[in-house]
Amino acid sequence: MKVGIVGSGIVGQTLAKAFQAEGYDAILGTRDTSKDDVVKFNKETGIAVGTFEEAAKEGDFIVLATKGSAAEDAIRLAGIQNIGHKIVIDTTNPIADAAPTNGVLHFFTSLEESLMERIQKLVPEAKLVKAFNIVGNAAMYKPNFADGKPTMFICGNDERAKTVTKDILILFGWESEDMGTAEAARAIEPLCILWCIPGFLRNQWTHAFKLLKK
Repeated sequence: MKVGIVGSGIVGQTLAKAFQAEGYDAILGTRDTSKDDVVKFNKETGIAVGTFEEAAKEGDFIVLATKGSAAEDAIRLAGIQNIGHKIVIDTTNPIADAAPTNGVLHFFTSLEESLMERIQKLVPEAKLVKAFNIVGNAAMYKPNFADGKPTMFICGNDERAKTVTKDILILFGWESEDMGTAEAARAIEPLCILWCIPGFLRNQWTHAFKLLKK
């Protein structure tokens, strides 16, 4: 299968390399294919680079890996018709431009509507799954923690799309916990705020969440 990654920052590049390592064919979508870091990425990895539209067209499924504030515009550039009925793994967080307050990020959404829900309204036929938004890029692929596999909380309205995402998470070294439909993103997205606090306060960025059960 071919994965089209919409977003060429560190998250997009990290996940592109992870998919490549697991035998997927990937294309990294970017606004500007001539950017130095994108050209360097292509040369070093051999992973194809294209526009958002090309990534969305060519991907059998999509990974949305832009800044949260750019996500809806990136989807429009990619072409809503190109995303259509495809599975879309949504890694975005609605982080506002304002500086953190005592280590606490600001969001441009409320607890009554997540960014994922906004995106789902924009592409109603797409099968969105929230994932990879609650950890830093360094631990997205094959995380290595002494206490075992961390937990990735996911949500979405399509059961098959969530099953596909769970299988990817297993390949990537994660366990997953399905939190239900898209509304659950209202709770999952703010975990990004919690994850970042130790980083901003104590420069600790090498942690992840774990759900413990009896």
